[in-house]
Amino acid sequence: MRIEMSEMLWLDQHHELSLTDLAELSGLTEAELRELVECGVIAPIDPNSAERIFSADCLVTARTACRLRNDFELDTQGLALALTLLDRIHELEAQLRELHAHLPRRIR
Repeated sequence: MRIEMSEMLWLDQHHELSLTDLAELSGLTEAELRELVECGVIAPIDPNSAERIFSADCLVTARTACRLRNDFELDTQGLALALTLLDRIHELEAQLRELHAHLPRRIR
């Protein structure tokens, strides 16, 4: 019998992470994260600040990027494209749910 241990970290949306923290928690390197910032996929809270500070929401994106990189062997440009497309899919699904909510019950 194999027992697998995992660590859990609870973050709220107001939690802030440094680039180093984001790298440690996501599995991506700081260089990969910098490239994703340059592509506009991950955005620091204050883009004009010298120190890059990120909201906890960026951790979800960074972990998704790490899984995509590992599963599909994507480079940073491929990750940026995949993450942009996933974000667009989520937006469209939200719009669809909103439209369905406005339909009469018998039409659904």
